[in-house]
Order: sequence, then structure tokens, then C-alpha cells
Amino acid sequence: MRILSWNVNGIRAALGKGAAESIIGVQPDVFCLQETKARPEQVELPLELGSYRNYWNSAEKKGYSGTAIFSQIEPLDVLVGMGLEEHDSEGRVITAEYPDFMLVNVYTPNSQDGLRRLSYRLEWDKAFRHYLKHLEENRGKPVIFCGDLNVAHHEIDIARPSQNRRTAGFSDEERESFSETLQAGFTDTFRHLHPEATGSYSWWSYRAQARQRNVGWRIDYFGISDALIPRLESASIYPNIHGLYFQDYLHFHSKYCG
Repeated sequence: MRILSWNVNGIRAALGKGAAESIIGVQPDVFCLQETKARPEQVELPLELGSYRNYWNSAEKKGYSGTAIFSQIEPLDVLVGMGLEEHDSEGRVITAEYPDFMLVNVYTPNSQDGLRRLSYRLEWDKAFRHYLKHLEENRGKPVIFCGDLNVAHHEIDIARPSQNRRTAGFSDEERESFSETLQAGFTDTFRHLHPEATGSYSWWSYRAQARQRNVGWRIDYFGISDALIPRLESASIYPNIHGLYFQDYLHFHSKYCG
């Protein structure tokens, strides 16, 4: 089964830059989008995506945040949000249930300049971690989570670690919080398969030609329940498709599809 994750930074703009063609070129069974910045009725989907059923969680604030799952396989169930009023107004989590796993698409809150939203971010991380474990225990299935986690976990995941020690996305608190999520029984698929890979990033600043110089951050992930590790086949990053920032790609074995 092929699953794609992509922070599109506005789905309408991304579609105008050839996002549909990029997605079809990878041929995913399912693709998850973050930061859609639109409600479904505002988006005219191209014919190329006609074979995908689509499910959305849009933020209450217009033009902000949002997640969506597009799937060629009809899910058994779709859950919008985490069921927590204090965390569900920004459209950051949507979950699809399949016969042999749960798929969670997530757009984690940014801690903001000066780490002014760090306290909320850490509360959110804890709630998300509990949500993942709740799915495992109550649905009785392993979990795949993917999306923009807004954290570079280790120094290998960021080009300039010493310069960003207290920057949002690389603070000790955020990194430790992500470690706690993985220690709860999940695996970072890309780092599991590519433990020594350097220069593999998913986000670059618009400033100082950071993209051209590959001065970036790996803040987008696929995490899987440890029970799924034997079924993992590949995990890749595609940073150069139509000038759009990021695609993360997971291929694993499912008895229900290729």
C-alpha cells in the first residue's frame, strides 16, 4: 500500500501549481494533505483526482490550517478531530479506519516566534499521543500517523542545529515531546530505514535561498505502531516536485491492497 503525505500550504494554490499531476505521478493509494487552508466546497478538484474519495477537517478560522485524506479505498470509518474541544477548532487531525490499521493525518501546532505558544504545543502533543494510544487500544488496530509534526527531532534532521537551539521546532522541549511519542510504541519510518541519511529535509525557509542551498529541516513524518515494522517496505522524501515543498512517501504491505 502506498501512502503519501504533503503539507501543501494552501490546496488551491498547490493545485494551480500542478499538485494533482505530482500526486498522480507517485500513484498513491491514499494521500494526506496538511495546511489545506480551505473548506471542501471552496475547492474545485481536477479530474485526475476523481478516483479518490475525499474527507476533510477544516479549521473554524477561514483560510487557516486544515487537513484532508484522499483515498482510493473506502475507509470503514472517518473520525474528525481528537474529540477534545480545546484542540479541535483548527482542523488539525483527521483519521481514517481501514481493515488492518488506523491512519491519522496531523498538522501539529507551531510554537511560534519566541516559543510563545510552546505551552499549548506541549499540551497538544500530550493529547495527540494519548489519542494515538486510544486508537490502538479501543480499535484494536495498529496506527499510522503522518503529516507535519513541526519538529526536527535530532540534529541530523536540521541543517543548522546550533543556530536554532531555541527556535520553534527545535527546542529541547519539543524534541523531547516527540521522543515521548515514539517511546509510546511508534517508529519514525524514514529514520528507521535511513538512520544515517543527512541533508534529507522537508521544509526550507523562504529567506536567503535556503531551498537552493538545502538549508532545511525535516519536520514531516510517517510514524507507525511498532507492530507494523515488519510490513514496512520503504519510506522516502521527494523535495523537488513542481517546486512544491514536500512529499513523504510510505510503502508497506497490506493484505487488502497492493
